[in-house]
Amino acid sequence: MRIVHAFAFALMSLALGGAPTAAQAQSGYPQKPVRMIIPFAPGGASDFVGRIIQPHLGERLGQQIVIENRAGAAGNIGLEAAARAAPDGYTIYLGNIGTVAINPAVFSKMPVNPLKDFVPVTLVVDVPSALVVNPSYAVNTPKEFAADAKQRPGKINFASPGSGSQNRLEMELFRNMERLDMVHVPYKGGAGPAVTGLVAGETTVMFTTLPSAIGMLRGNRLRALAVTSAKRLEQLPSVPTMIESGYPDFVTSSWQGIFVPAGTPNEIVERLYAAAMQTMRTPDVVERLGKGGVAVATSANPAAFAEFVAAETRRWGKVAKDSGATVD
Repeated sequence: MRIVHAFAFALMSLALGGAPTAAQAQSGYPQKPVRMIIPFAPGGASDFVGRIIQPHLGERLGQQIVIENRAGAAGNIGLEAAARAAPDGYTIYLGNIGTVAINPAVFSKMPVNPLKDFVPVTLVVDVPSALVVNPSYAVNTPKEFAADAKQRPGKINFASPGSGSQNRLEMELFRNMERLDMVHVPYKGGAGPAVTGLVAGETTVMFTTLPSAIGMLRGNRLRALAVTSAKRLEQLPSVPTMIESGYPDFVTSSWQGIFVPAGTPNEIVERLYAAAMQTMRTPDVVERLGKGGVAVATSANPAAFAEFVAAETRRWGKVAKDSGATVD
């Protein structure tokens, strides 16, 4: 019925001598597969989330969702590809706190402006982080780690998914708190490669999003010293929080959300929002995300998400400035 009404309205517009608007022309959206750009390599938290919601979102939209991993430059390659795509609803972007809110603060030059070049649709998940070490590293708490690093300045290296990533800033916060001299080893392509390098012994320690490491933790290939959430996590009940470990102000988490290029008709934004809400309420999605340490979190509406993104950009911009973190 919706399509019939839109078609009739388009014919009326033509009869009156006008052409249908972009929103009217797209009232049957979507009519072909939709591309979802994930700005990181397979194996990281973004890919984990994207592949869980992919089939359900496609089912709600009535079209296939095709995932495209566009890794590199701390997510900026995928960010730019998504922002410069046609604003027709056939490219959606699974953005996160790093690419949208942190990169503008740590890169001297950005290919696009996330606040201007995207329309936020909705938050979808919130992702906690964990401070993890290679099992061969004989420390058991963040305090023990800090004490060892102080005794061996410049000898301990830490991994991150990239120079401008949230995980890098989390370690910078910790370093500033404890005044530690450590060597930063940034990896390209997201948390997956960084975690793999830590398991292989290329590095010693890192903060990482829980989904990127939970399999390695369960297999005893990594060990968690603490989590950055306000409370202990159901998935790791024996692992204390950073608060419990003696860092009362150390509470951080990542988030991910759906964006579309600026200029996308509001009708399409609302269609995507409705489909995303249905997807994130699906029991299978909630269960599978939960097992990976990810909590479903959605926005009241697209405008509320836009306000949230702007606030997060201000917050992490200050953290980056205060810590002195920049892209290497």
